[in-house]
Amino acid sequence: MAKKKNLDQNINQEKLSKTAYSLFDFAKKEKQFLVGICILISVAGLLLPYTYAAMWFGFALAAYSAIANDSIQTIGTFIASNQEKKWYWLWLFMGLIFVGTVTYSWITFGGDVSYERLTTKGLDKAPDSFVFLQLAAPIVLLIMTRMRMPVSTTFLLLNVFTYKAGTIVDVMQKSFVGYLLAFGIAIVVWFVLERFVQNYLKGKPAPYWIYLQWLTSGTLWAVWIMQDAANIAVFLPRQLNVYEFAVYAGFVFLGLGFLFYLKGDKIQSIVNEKSNVTDVRAATIVDFVYAIILFYFKIHSKVPMSTTWVFIGLLGGRELAIALGKAGKPEKRRDWVSRAFKLARKDVSKAFIGLLVSLILAVVINEGIREEILDFFR
Repeated sequence: MAKKKNLDQNINQEKLSKTAYSLFDFAKKEKQFLVGICILISVAGLLLPYTYAAMWFGFALAAYSAIANDSIQTIGTFIASNQEKKWYWLWLFMGLIFVGTVTYSWITFGGDVSYERLTTKGLDKAPDSFVFLQLAAPIVLLIMTRMRMPVSTTFLLLNVFTYKAGTIVDVMQKSFVGYLLAFGIAIVVWFVLERFVQNYLKGKPAPYWIYLQWLTSGTLWAVWIMQDAANIAVFLPRQLNVYEFAVYAGFVFLGLGFLFYLKGDKIQSIVNEKSNVTDVRAATIVDFVYAIILFYFKIHSKVPMSTTWVFIGLLGGRELAIALGKAGKPEKRRDWVSRAFKLARKDVSKAFIGLLVSLILAVVINEGIREEILDFFR
């Protein structure tokens, strides 16, 4: 029995050593990034008493971190299938679409750039002061993005400003329904493509596919902005004047340029590891189906939703459909199906971590939500 105990201790020590080494290796590789994070945390603490300065600091962090993390959903396939194109042409195309889309909302809805997503009860009040964790939320998102985790920016950024627990429940319900719908639609669409149309999608793509892909990617980007601009604008007044709007649109436009220069940065690997996304035809179909789903939910209600959950549902269903549609020996097909489930499970588990972090932050920050939860258990 003593030998068995010593053996268990050795195994635990070995696991602990591997974990410690992994953390040390990450810190060594990401030294500059971690120094930057420490600086941002320090600045957040210094600006906290100055509401107007803290507001714009939080917005700047949220703008870059949200788009950097959510870039895998919208411009991820666009970047992956246009590797040979100059980054600044891709930036100007997507950047001008962003400016046009938010300008339309700002004019149509009287200074609101969120397409009325922030008029939802529980999010309709602009913050008149900040707590540290509200400014820290986008910093947490930056760290998760660096770790290549597809986090729901809707959960992580909006939940820390929500003063009603019912709003969080509505957002979660709409997001989970979106995941299931996207997963199911993806299975149907790509199973049909894999079994019956795959021969038409082989070989060198025809020139018109490039134009189709840019059109569908631009449309998807615009629809995504209509859904997720609220995640960025939540730090700001609900109606922006002309100067505030210029700063808002200009900063995001320049931030997009930096993101395209980095070719999507670390989290782009989540898109690149999926099957055939660098093919312009596959990227076009992904963007087209995703845009339709997001547009449906846009007109369905004004409640914000996590587009991240819709996107990972779409990719997960697509991978499973491709695996099921492949010809060959049953053993080989089982390997493909197993890989598809493994990828889907990995994406969902990472997204759940972001959801858990956002719920913890929401409960810690908002007294109203704490009271609602305590009342529920009483």
